[in-house]
Amino acid sequence: MISRIDLRGGALPEGSALRDLLPRAEFDVEAALEKVRPICEDVHHRGTEALIEYAEKFDGVKLTRVRVPAAALADALAGLDPAVRAALEESARRARLVHREQRRAPHTTQVVPGGTVREKWVPVGRVGLYAPGGRSVYPSSVIMNVVPAQEAGVASIALASPPQADFGGLPHPTILAACALLGVDEVYAVGGAQAVAMFAYGTTGPDGCAPADMVTGPGNIWVAAAKRYFTGRIGIDTEAGPTEIAVLADSTADPVHVAADLISQAEHDPLAAAVLVTDSAELADAVEKELEPQVAATKHVEDRVAPALAGKQSAIVLVDSVEDGLRVVDAYGAEHLEIQTADAAAVADRVRNAGAIFVGPYAPVSLGDYCAGSNHVLPTGGCACHSSGLSVQSFLRGIHIVDYTRDALAEVAHHVVTLAEAEDLPAHGAAVKARFGWKVPTA
Repeated sequence: MISRIDLRGGALPEGSALRDLLPRAEFDVEAALEKVRPICEDVHHRGTEALIEYAEKFDGVKLTRVRVPAAALADALAGLDPAVRAALEESARRARLVHREQRRAPHTTQVVPGGTVREKWVPVGRVGLYAPGGRSVYPSSVIMNVVPAQEAGVASIALASPPQADFGGLPHPTILAACALLGVDEVYAVGGAQAVAMFAYGTTGPDGCAPADMVTGPGNIWVAAAKRYFTGRIGIDTEAGPTEIAVLADSTADPVHVAADLISQAEHDPLAAAVLVTDSAELADAVEKELEPQVAATKHVEDRVAPALAGKQSAIVLVDSVEDGLRVVDAYGAEHLEIQTADAAAVADRVRNAGAIFVGPYAPVSLGDYCAGSNHVLPTGGCACHSSGLSVQSFLRGIHIVDYTRDALAEVAHHVVTLAEAEDLPAHGAAVKARFGWKVPTA
């Protein structure tokens, strides 16, 4: 059901050599890029007409318009199951508590008397958010994208989600209800690469969508490829790949919990990665044994869970010690990392590379997906070694404001001129000299 990788009995390799030994899903964004390029350019040239045609081609729905009417948003919220509404409200409340604390304050540094550098934080003007459709519906992703954008102070927020044949060409009603709950009234029934293109280029007409400065949100490989295509024109959060869980566990871990957590990620997608790293062969055996009845009792076995667990991206990795396990999970850089060891909090503090870390037996990844208050839009594919999850900071730009008096400039002018001449950029120095009658003050 799940393979094993035995790294015991010798020194672990360093860097990329260790990463190459670990399981990972194949996710070729570069190959997908060539397929989404004509789609993106078609949206550029034909706008809403192209979006409507792609909805019929890819989603099997015939649309007359792509913007979701305000009445449909209101109806979706009114028809939402009260228990689901209460859960979404609590999820949003907790997310706001965490994300509100992330907002940075302006800061002024006096470099010298009369010379200051102030840094202010300014939100992007407009963002396009993407909520996936397909195998599952993700109203939680609406919360995880909208809340940090709102807390950052973004003035204009639009959201796209694929049209659904079962719902008259609208996105899933729970997606629409989540938008209405959060006050997002600009919603489009557009999926895939064409949604990213719509936000990047903008469209005109009655259903016109103004271009966005940034696009965020998880999606399939076509969404990831479109984000890569538009990088530089718009800001993006990350090129999200298949979801991942890594569990670092020792003999104190409960195999029932570990097995359940591996399955919880495997049910997302047949490419989802479920990795256990342990120094306990006994735990590995117990988890393997526990997987069988839990997989048999769950849903989505044949199309998601079983192929995900059996795929090359999933494995039980045996190591000699928790210390070696830390090296392995840092090399892996998991989207979600659970620490189920003795003194789990201390072990978690030593982790350097992970999208989010879940400490101990009562902080499963499922909690983070919905109601921990943390964000679940996280780096995948090992990108946690250089990238962070979505946050308020994702939607802010730091701007330096330089304010120097004449005396403060005079004090450092000779250094500026010297460095300009060292770089063979004499006009840079001349710009300073001009302020002092072309005679630079000396120190």
